[in-house]
Amino acid sequence: MKVLVFAPHNDDEVLGVGGTIAKHVEQGDEVFICEVTSGKDKRRLENIKNEALSAHEILGVKDTYFLDLSVVGLADIPTKDLNSGILNIVNEVKPNIAYIPHKGDMHIDHKLVAESAMVALRPVNNLELEKILSYETLSETEWNIPSADNIFVPNVWSDISNTINKKIEAMKCYKSQLYDFPHPRSLKAIEALSNYRGSTINVQNAESFMLIRSKF
Repeated sequence: MKVLVFAPHNDDEVLGVGGTIAKHVEQGDEVFICEVTSGKDKRRLENIKNEALSAHEILGVKDTYFLDLSVVGLADIPTKDLNSGILNIVNEVKPNIAYIPHKGDMHIDHKLVAESAMVALRPVNNLELEKILSYETLSETEWNIPSADNIFVPNVWSDISNTINKKIEAMKCYKSQLYDFPHPRSLKAIEALSNYRGSTINVQNAESFMLIRSKF
């Protein structure tokens, strides 16, 4: 199985799918990650790319794609350019499973990446695609204005009790993105959310998702 994860920003993939990525790898799946945006500052750009690659090595990611689009600038580029960049990755990987950000997240980059990914993942052009799921991102999903359109309502849970340690170790690689608790992007908050999601299905740790489409 080929798994493709779309991350609007560096570290979103670990926050939302880190434990499940490691789980896929342990099950023999190939995982690919598309990092859509990167910082403008050249020094910061190289630093965060290296952080991402170190994190992905811990998780067992097969390959990482950097689109190098502008952070907080996706709304300023033509939609066709974003769609084209994401479509190129989909066409190259030909995923069986895709993970995308939640369209109701506070950061507009998340919404735009989710919408663009759905365009690229249309079933008529992706006969091998079996499942699309959206993931929650700490500091984004829970901070938006609560409404019926924005709310994250999980209906799929992934038991990551055996891979939570890899998720935590991978997140430690993102030194530029980590904060002390009670900031949501802290190691304590990450584990606390996994405990809460885990309690829903009576396991120690879990990640939760919204199933968008499934072919079975």
